[in-house]
Amino acid sequence: MAVQEPTPAGAEDTLLTIDELALATDMTVRTTRYYASLGLLPAPVRKGRMAYYGRTHLARLQLVRALQDHGFTLAAIERYLADVPLEATAEELAVQRALLTAWKPGQWEEVSRRELDERAGRRLSQADLDWLTAAGAVRRGGAGGYQTLPVLRLAVELRDVDMPLEAITEANTAVNEHMAELADELTRILRNRVLTKYQHTGLSAVEAEEFQRTLANLRTLTLDAIVESFQRAANQVARRSLTLPADTA
Repeated sequence: MAVQEPTPAGAEDTLLTIDELALATDMTVRTTRYYASLGLLPAPVRKGRMAYYGRTHLARLQLVRALQDHGFTLAAIERYLADVPLEATAEELAVQRALLTAWKPGQWEEVSRRELDERAGRRLSQADLDWLTAAGAVRRGGAGGYQTLPVLRLAVELRDVDMPLEAITEANTAVNEHMAELADELTRILRNRVLTKYQHTGLSAVEAEEFQRTLANLRTLTLDAIVESFQRAANQVARRSLTLPADTA
């Protein structure tokens, strides 16, 4: 008879099979097994012939998913996780994930074609889909579906008034170039001014939740400040552009 191995501390409250773990993180079982084979996850909890996964496995796989959504390649994910000890708690991993996505824009949401049309407010043609994809408001999702951002309706309105696609793509490029630099600077500030309070062993669930709440509030305040600053700068540019030189008045 197989000997049941002891369950690690902290894993008793949530035990998942590989299928349940994959479902909880919206990954396939095959992908989940592959990540485990790369050493990105701690060894599972063994109960007889069955392998189970606890809160730390789930939190670590959620961090992998966040890294994917953030544009990390598999090699980059492996390098990132090499600096995150396998014994890191679920709370510590949640802090890592919250810090990584602190300045991330609106989240992509999986929708069916019918749901996409409903959110757009009308039936979208293939030409509409191509335009919205190029504009960055829609992209292909899993199982033949789509992914969309909360700005979909606004993008459709721009499409309906024949907004030149080049204007949107060039504006997106300009914003992304500057926002990437700004996000790096803001993340540095978070690491030096906020994260240090939570960088200790035995981080509690309350502290992890407090950190995530702090980041959410700080993100809202900061993004509001960015929008306000941009609008102020844009208004100043507009006023200068519309003001005629004195000698031509």
